Amino acid sequence: MAEWLYEDGIGEARAALVDDGTIVEALIELPGTPRLGTVARGRRTGAATARLDDGTEVELVRAPRTLAEGAATSLRIVREAIPEPGRLKPARAEPTDDAPAALPPLPDRLAATGHAVRRLHPHDADSLEIAGWSELLAEAETGDIGFTGGALRMSPTPAMTLFDVDGRPPLDALSILAARQIAAAIRRHGIGGSIGIDFPTLVGKAPRLAIAEALDAALPQPFERTAVNGFGFLQIVRPRPRASLPELIRADPAAAAARAALRRIERTPPGAPTDHVLSPAVVRQLDSRPDWTAELVRRTGVTHRWTSRP
Repeated sequence: MAEWLYEDGIGEARAALVDDGTIVEALIELPGTPRLGTVARGRRTGAATARLDDGTEVELVRAPRTLAEGAATSLRIVREAIPEPGRLKPARAEPTDDAPAALPPLPDRLAATGHAVRRLHPHDADSLEIAGWSELLAEAETGDIGFTGGALRMSPTPAMTLFDVDGRPPLDALSILAARQIAAAIRRHGIGGSIGIDFPTLVGKAPRLAIAEALDAALPQPFERTAVNGFGFLQIVRPRPRASLPELIRADPAAAAARAALRRIERTPPGAPTDHVLSPAVVRQLDSRPDWTAELVRRTGVTHRWTSRP
C-alpha cells in the first residue's frame, strides 16, 4: 500500500509517496515562499501585479476592473513562484472574498490525499534513502534517467521540459518502454506545463499510436497531448502549480547540495566523527547560513565542522 514518507529537514520539508518500495511522487518545500492555496492580504500595484502584506510581489490574474490600483484585497495563490535561469517567475494570485488563511502543515496536506503519512526521524532507518531519494535528487540535477535497454535525458527549459529517448533497437519496443518511463518521471518529479518528448523516428502510424497509448495508460490525468508526429515528437501539457524538482534543484545547486549534506550529517550516529569534507560550494553555502548550522547543533547536540575538498 502506498504511503507518504515525510521529513522535517533543515532548510526544507521533504516528502515522497512510496509504493512497493519505489518513489512515485516527491515534493520539496522551502520556507518563505507563498504556497499554493494560501490566502493573504495584499494590494494591487499595477494592471497585472500585486504585493502581499509581507512584501512578496505576485502576478495578478482574473482581477475585476473595480479593484483599483492601491486597493487592499484578499489574494489566493494559484501558482507558486517558479525559478528560471537568471530570474524568478513570481507566484500568481487572484482576488478572493475568502478571509486570509495559512495552509495546514505539509503532513496534513499529504494526509488529505488519502494516503497514510509516516513521519521519519534521524534515528529511524532511512526509509527515504532505501526508496531511492539520492537517486531522485541525482536525476533532478543531471537529467540522466536510465532504464533497461535505454536512457532518457531530461532538460528543463523556460519554455518546456524536454525528454530525449536513446537506446538500442528494436525502436518500437524501446519507445513504448520509454513512454512508460517518461510518464513515471513526470509524476516522480512533479513536472507540469509544456513537456516535449523526442522519440526515435518510427515508420507507420501503428507504432506511433502504440507509443501514445502507452503514455496515456501510464500518466495520470489531467493532461492533454498531441499525437506522435512523423519525426517522433509528442507534446504534453499538464497543470503547473509549482516548480518541478529539477527546476527547484537547478535554481540553486549549492543550496540543494548543502541541504542534502545536512540530511546526511543529521543522520550520523552519535560518537561518529564530526569533521566533514565537502565541496567548496557546499562549504560556502553552509557558512552563509548560520541558522542552518545552529539547527544542526540543536538537533544533534554537537558542533560539526567542515572543510573543502579540492
